Amino acid sequence: MGMLVEGVWHDVWYDTKATNGAFVRPPTVFRDRVTADGSSGFPAEINRYHLYVSLACPWAHRVLIYRALKGLEAVLPVSIVQPFMGAQGWTFSDVVGAIRDNVNNANYLYEIYQKANTTYTGRVTVPVLWDKIKNTIVNNESPELIRMLNTEFNGLATRNTPDYYPAHRRAEIEHWNERIYHTVNNGVYRSGFATSQAEYERAVTELFDTLDVLETQLTKTRFLCGDSITEADWRLFPTLIRFDAVYHGHFKCNLRRIVDYPNLWRYTRELYHHPHIADTVNMTHIKEHYYGSHLGINPTGIVPKGPVLVL
Repeated sequence: MGMLVEGVWHDVWYDTKATNGAFVRPPTVFRDRVTADGSSGFPAEINRYHLYVSLACPWAHRVLIYRALKGLEAVLPVSIVQPFMGAQGWTFSDVVGAIRDNVNNANYLYEIYQKANTTYTGRVTVPVLWDKIKNTIVNNESPELIRMLNTEFNGLATRNTPDYYPAHRRAEIEHWNERIYHTVNNGVYRSGFATSQAEYERAVTELFDTLDVLETQLTKTRFLCGDSITEADWRLFPTLIRFDAVYHGHFKCNLRRIVDYPNLWRYTRELYHHPHIADTVNMTHIKEHYYGSHLGINPTGIVPKGPVLVL
């Protein structure tokens, strides 16, 4: 996991010494917005945008979920990096499940960032929404991208889906989003990437405290905000589907598994079987990326065969 510094690639890991062993996720930089009416300067149009994603990455997975739910596959074609992230970061190749970059013909994702900003300094992450007209990155912040797909691309959508961020549920959705992001979505990384015992234990305790709260909530409601799926559910799902296969062992989030929570496991399986969602889950890419790429955590790079998950 490297970064660009003044437009030059460096293969450097996160500096946890500066944060006393805590993993702190840096903010994203590209924050423009596609709008249906084009008032942002980025109108929702066919043959204009391209997505760069990883099938392993939970943040990119959110965007792939909304793309599938809305039937936007033809409107938002994708390039998919290979699961292994080495010294050059996210890489395009011909491995099974990957799709090369046929828009900018890049070999590495950092070349896309360099093209958007020749002096960019920061991490090179997925997802990335690329504008083929302006030749730049529109946005690389997954919560903002899924909001765009939820509403701004509706005129191009081929599937009629509900609004996953309805006005009458927004306060409730934001309540869950805030807690889940800090303690679950990012909490597994705060646990796995921590380099001090205290920071690891702080993160993993908060993680399981929230999983316990979610388990209780799901005794009362089918989904987090009632009987209908909302954005809060789709933001949580990518972490849950990876949890037992990756985060439980690789990131030492091993107090319990998701299958040990009856309601959370029922909920995870129901979301997985929602129309078009199973096709967005690639467990091979997920396991190969985490276990193969994080050699500071798993020095041998051996990818475990299990667990056997009956979804």
